[in-house]
Amino acid sequence: MTIKLYEVNPNYINYLVPYAAHLFHNKQPGQYNERKYIGVVLVINDMKYFAPLSSFKSKHEKMKNGLDFLKVGNYAVININNMFPVPDGEYTYVDIPKVKNQQYRKLLSTEYRIIRKMQDKIRKHAAEVYKHKINYGYATALSKRCNDFLLLEEKCRQYGNSSL
Repeated sequence: MTIKLYEVNPNYINYLVPYAAHLFHNKQPGQYNERKYIGVVLVINDMKYFAPLSSFKSKHEKMKNGLDFLKVGNYAVININNMFPVPDGEYTYVDIPKVKNQQYRKLLSTEYRIIRKMQDKIRKHAAEVYKHKINYGYATALSKRCNDFLLLEEKCRQYGNSSL
């Protein structure tokens, strides 16, 4: 199945923030624009996981691709260590041709073309990062960079039952 781009519901992000050190509220005080969570959805441990895209920054130029970090050209990066489980109904498909902002639409199209070409690598790396975190807890540098996947899975399952 071809990988696709999705956006996560900001309410779900806000719910997870207290449990995930690498997640940030969609809108910080004094910030004009909301931070959108755009990324890919993968299936890991029989759960859907969202691996977010981040904007490419100058610091990424010197960084090499690794198990938990993949460059999407010079346009974005996927921090696989920051992935988190997401329940059905809390993410929506990004229909790129319908994106109103022409510049943003072009950027998403370019990123998506690259992501499609590397989709097998993304899936493989995500599965390996997940397994590494489960096996090593906080004992390695990589595992320390990762979200607590088991805690987030529990919170994901509880989300529909929470009183938001």
